[in-house]
Amino acid sequence: MPLVKTIVTTFIRQIFKVTCKIDGPDLEKIPDHGPLIIISNHINFLEVPVVFSLLYPRPILGIAKEETWKNPVLGPLFTLWDMIPIKRGEVDLNAIQMAVQAMAAGKIIAIAPEGTRSKSGQLQEGRPGTLLLALKSQAPILPVAHFGGESFWDNFKKFKRTPFHIRVGQPFHLVNMDARPTKDVREAAMTEMMIRLAELLPPAYHGIYSGLDFSNHQYTESLALE
Repeated sequence: MPLVKTIVTTFIRQIFKVTCKIDGPDLEKIPDHGPLIIISNHINFLEVPVVFSLLYPRPILGIAKEETWKNPVLGPLFTLWDMIPIKRGEVDLNAIQMAVQAMAAGKIIAIAPEGTRSKSGQLQEGRPGTLLLALKSQAPILPVAHFGGESFWDNFKKFKRTPFHIRVGQPFHLVNMDARPTKDVREAAMTEMMIRLAELLPPAYHGIYSGLDFSNHQYTESLALE
């Protein structure tokens, strides 16, 4: 299975190097082991195979909606990549526990806090499951943002390569929070986490976080990159 994983992942990487102009100058900043939570924005199908294939062989496990396993292409691929299925519309404690155990074993967990594709690239509201995962694991969090992939299908039809930009931010951890924070605290902390993503994107992608105070970090504190 490791050989199959390497062959498939390498093949996918080459496909997207042909169809995309990948701009990821900071990818080497991403550690080669965990525990670590990578949070990322979610535009369409593109970012998962692009980013995962570029970061291989780092031990990264993603969290994805369980319906993905019904897709005849993505289902087998996500199984090969040891992705963790999660139930949408609820706080899936089983998926969160699996992710916590994986990080305890030195794995990196990747999750999209928005929970659903934006298609336009503009940030949507972050969901609370990501905050719960961070609280339970106490793992550092690394924002990794991308943009440009929203134009993939239009460019593909025109036989044009798609500029795909990846930006890696400053790792941070949660501070000033109880084990069971109030709803107001949870919402404020989640907003700060999403602002950490927004900081890496051009203003046109800030979505519902446009116009907010990006300097307010009451519940998140930066860490040094190792």
